[in-house]
Amino acid sequence: MTQSMKIERLNPTTRWSDATVYNGIGHFVEIAADTNADISGQVSQIFAQAEATLAQINSDHSRLLSATIYITDFTYLPTFNALWDAWLPAGCAPSRACIKAELADPNYLVEIAFVAAV
Repeated sequence: MTQSMKIERLNPTTRWSDATVYNGIGHFVEIAADTNADISGQVSQIFAQAEATLAQINSDHSRLLSATIYITDFTYLPTFNALWDAWLPAGCAPSRACIKAELADPNYLVEIAFVAAV
């Protein structure tokens, strides 16, 4: 019988953890803190938060494996894609899905679920 691998949870609460790491893979979701910002502002906030979370789990944005992008309006997609392309290191784009969605707070314009190698 093998020993089960430990699940690490970053800042767990009753409802969620800031990140969950298992078997060398980190999972986390980011949303904008300032929902008064436009799409560029919200995306910039999410990227900054993602970099901070990645650092806390001993990773960085060159090690992203996948991203699921939930966006409320596809008219934001060209702006999002320009920011995304500028943020990622060359040759490090993860697999990704982009889904039009209604988010929990109507002021959220985008939310991203990340998976990264740790």
